[in-house]
Amino acid sequence: MAKDDTIEVEWTVMKSLPGGVFEVQVSGDFAGEGYIVRAQISGKMRKNRITLIPGDSVTLELTPYDLTKGRITFRKGNRGKPPASTSAKS
Repeated sequence: MAKDDTIEVEWTVMKSLPGGVFEVQVSGDFAGEGYIVRAQISGKMRKNRITLIPGDSVTLELTPYDLTKGRITFRKGNRGKPPASTSAKS
């Protein structure tokens, strides 16, 4: 299979599973809302110790042959708002 045969889509991490596997849910108009796929972290992300938490937006590569499995290739930086500062200046 050539590299050109992959489908790249934006997804949201829903759940972390053991072994670097994640359940991700579609965030656009791909196969309808609520479509969940199991995805592994790509080798470069694992090598560089990129961490993923539920709520992260990621780019996922899917093959046209099996749309239930994928590979996470990029993490976008939307982990939500940073926590509010609790220290008050006097």
